[in-house]
Amino acid sequence: MFLQGYDMNKLYPWQLESWQALQDLRSRLPHAILLKGAQGIGKLDLALNFAQSLLCQTPQSGGMPCGTCDACHWFDQGSHPDFRLIQSEALSAADDGEEKSSGKKPSKEISVGQIRDLSGFANFSSHRGGYRIVVVYPAESMNNNAANSLLKTLEEPTENLLFLLVTHKPQQLLPTILSRCLSFTVATPTLESGIKWLKEQGINSPEQALAQTGFAPLQALDWAESGEGADERAILLEAIRQPGRMDALALAEKLQKGIPVHIIHCLQQWNHDLTSAKLTGKVRYFPEQSSVLIKLAQAVPTLALLRFQKELQDARRAAFHPLNPRLFLESLLMSYRQLFAA
Repeated sequence: MFLQGYDMNKLYPWQLESWQALQDLRSRLPHAILLKGAQGIGKLDLALNFAQSLLCQTPQSGGMPCGTCDACHWFDQGSHPDFRLIQSEALSAADDGEEKSSGKKPSKEISVGQIRDLSGFANFSSHRGGYRIVVVYPAESMNNNAANSLLKTLEEPTENLLFLLVTHKPQQLLPTILSRCLSFTVATPTLESGIKWLKEQGINSPEQALAQTGFAPLQALDWAESGEGADERAILLEAIRQPGRMDALALAEKLQKGIPVHIIHCLQQWNHDLTSAKLTGKVRYFPEQSSVLIKLAQAVPTLALLRFQKELQDARRAAFHPLNPRLFLESLLMSYRQLFAA
């Protein structure tokens, strides 16, 4: 299955140095490269552009694929015989805009079957006499069996076979996989370049959009265009600004139809800013709320904020499958209100 919606033959402005570094590797490519960095900065697009450039018959002087040769046409159509994209069923369904008629939710994991299906591709010679390339995205979504199956291939690589593993969370990968890959860090764009790019995409308040997504321009663009979670976020922020007047039970009822991980993400950012305001007098994610955050932070012990941050981290791990979303949120919101009870 091939990803849709990215713009091939076009690098994001903040990727020029990373692109040049990849081009410098062309004469001595390893059998596996691990592209790591924050989510929402275009790592997958970078990997796909690099894969296409290696398969292109007439790459441009800077290494970018020409976009016009047979190989590029096949790549754009998702039918190049020497390329495979491995991703979860859920991502494939989202890219194609499909939903299972059975009502069963598609898996968010890369399965062992998907990796085993690569055996023929990995062991046969290429159709075009060049590289055979596999992109795995995101690599941390492989389940244990899939990761161990991939490890066997990495341990006995065949000639001209290149794996591009794209990951947001390299710490979740097997150490043995990490040791067999060339680590390649994709830098997070600067605040200035992110703001400029978002303005060019027509996004209002790009500074705020960037801050809310941890300074990831692509995620900021996606959230701004879709509006997903915007109403719940506004309701939550209005309430947590005034913890003394906050009704945790009523607030949880209003938020229960939202996506729990998005709500927890907002709480984590708010709590981070509270802690930062208390310790340094500065905030990161909600600059427009600086005065409110600094005032609130004065009323909370630092240790209490750190304990709540740990509670939010634990909650985030369970947020994708809460047994009861309303009770799940009630517990977190009551913990937040309790910070200010004294």
